[in-house]
Parts: sequence; structure tokens; C-alpha cells
Amino acid sequence: MTSDWKDKKAPSLVDFEMLAAAAWEKLPAAFREMAGDVVVRIEDFAADEVLDDLGIEDAFELTGLYQGVSLDQKSVSDIPREPDMVFLYRRPILDEWADGEEELGHLIAHVLIHEIGHHFGFSDDDMRDIEMEVTA
Repeated sequence: MTSDWKDKKAPSLVDFEMLAAAAWEKLPAAFREMAGDVVVRIEDFAADEVLDDLGIEDAFELTGLYQGVSLDQKSVSDIPREPDMVFLYRRPILDEWADGEEELGHLIAHVLIHEIGHHFGFSDDDMRDIEMEVTA
């Protein structure tokens, strides 16, 4: 069976925003509440400076990033600074999705949960438990 791909388009940044918002809404209410003012941004790739800082040569290797100070490291005496942010990188996520069999929405939820988990200082096991609840 052949498929005509000439008119097909990859999901856009807006499509990713909608999928990330749907994943966010499936998170347990307590988790969303604890996340507070974390900003979720969708970009095609991480900035070159970010990749350089992380020692990553191939931009396709980074699907998401938490940028901020995790809650377990914050203090009430901290001076105000930039908001905590979670970045989801569309092109690397699409690349991973194309290589596997996972549904795109689940993959986006996985990256979102993992990166927000860094905000909380969660372990990989904690993040896996939350992901199981969301994607079940």
C-alpha cells in the first residue's frame, strides 16, 4: 500500500502547544497546582547557547529542558528572577516519534512530565509513576 505524502505536513508549533496543553490537563490536579507558574514553551530546537552549555553537539538529541531552580533547592530568601520554564523541542520530538511506535501525544506528555519533574526535584521513578497515571 502506498501513501501520498506530498500534501502531508508535520505537526506545527501550534499543534504541539495543543498536545502539551492536553497533557497538562491530564496531570493530577495536585501536580499542576504544585507546578505553579512554570511556563511551558514549544520551540523547534534548543538555542545554540543552551546546546553548548550542555555539551550537546546534535540539536536532535535534546527533546526537552527544564530551566530554573527546582523546588527542593529554592529558599524563601531567594531574590526574584526569571520564571521557571519547561521547553519542549518540536523537531527532536518529531524525530523520536518517527523512529518509534509511541503516539505523539504520549511522547509529548512523557517529555513534559520529565521536565516538570525536574522542577520538583523528582526521581525518575516518581516521574514514571506520574506518567503511568497520565497516559493510562
